[in-house]
Amino acid sequence: MHRLGSPAAARRPDPRQFLPIPAFRLASPLRRVSNVYMDNALEELRRLAAHAENRRTDTGIPRVAMVQGEIPEHALAAVYEPMINLILQGSKSMTVGEKTLEYDPATYFIMSVDLPAVGAVHPASTGEPYLAVSLTLDLGIIATLLCDTTDAATGRGEPSTQTEAFNVAAVTPELMDAWVRMLRLMERPSEIPALAPPYEREILYRVLQGPHGCMLRQLATPDSALARISSAIQRIRSDYAKPLRIAALAEQVAMSESAFHRHFKSATALSPLQYQKQLRLLQARQILATRGTSVTAAALDVGYESPTQFTREYARAFGLPPSQDAARMIASRRG
Repeated sequence: MHRLGSPAAARRPDPRQFLPIPAFRLASPLRRVSNVYMDNALEELRRLAAHAENRRTDTGIPRVAMVQGEIPEHALAAVYEPMINLILQGSKSMTVGEKTLEYDPATYFIMSVDLPAVGAVHPASTGEPYLAVSLTLDLGIIATLLCDTTDAATGRGEPSTQTEAFNVAAVTPELMDAWVRMLRLMERPSEIPALAPPYEREILYRVLQGPHGCMLRQLATPDSALARISSAIQRIRSDYAKPLRIAALAEQVAMSESAFHRHFKSATALSPLQYQKQLRLLQARQILATRGTSVTAAALDVGYESPTQFTREYARAFGLPPSQDAARMIASRRG
């Protein structure tokens, strides 16, 4: 037996050296490394997308587009297709119904059904122009991806009753990395056919793993509430100029009228009637800006019976009476 202070005791290891290192001592350097990677990835994405124009600009990659610079607010009032939108510079707001979401290079926007929305873009605080890339969602690819992956890998578990169809989430390094590899293909177009499909699957996979992955999972699950609401939306879009029959729509998607109203409002932030009205006003706006038709003719064309009511609701939605707004849009295009 060794006495305290003996050579053997002195060589005995200090148990304190085996205590776990406090988490904060590890987290700070790792966080710095992650932040540096994200900053570098953003810089590369900005370089790759630098030739985008101030309108939707094709990249040569299927379903991937980009946009840069000032965009008139009236040009951002539209029916948006399901998409994932990543801001690279500046910021953007999207308003659907009474719900407005703000996002910037730290976040991405996901929309899983067709939605009438009003957007606004803003330059960076340092003055650089707004810059963003987007991926239009392909339901078939999402469904195949879900079949090819495990429940644990894509966050699937108990069926979700959530029918929210748009939101904002934080960008992860893994998602950013997939976007970098996707946009690099613009510099190597011969590789697009072989490499764009797996990169697209990876972007979708990372979103499925995120906090709003349930939107994509429900959309690709035919019997889910969100998929049924999406089906009703397609019907409203195709028949927007006709009177809206809620009972027929609810029956089409196998819901009671009350459940249909509830799920529709949860998904779109609009009632079915409000959704139809937004579609009509947006379509009338397009007609006025491109066909040179009269206000009365545009109102009747989209399903309004009263031109006076149309003018009132149009001005409320877009800030100007129809004729003045059309003149503004035409002047903007010429400029």
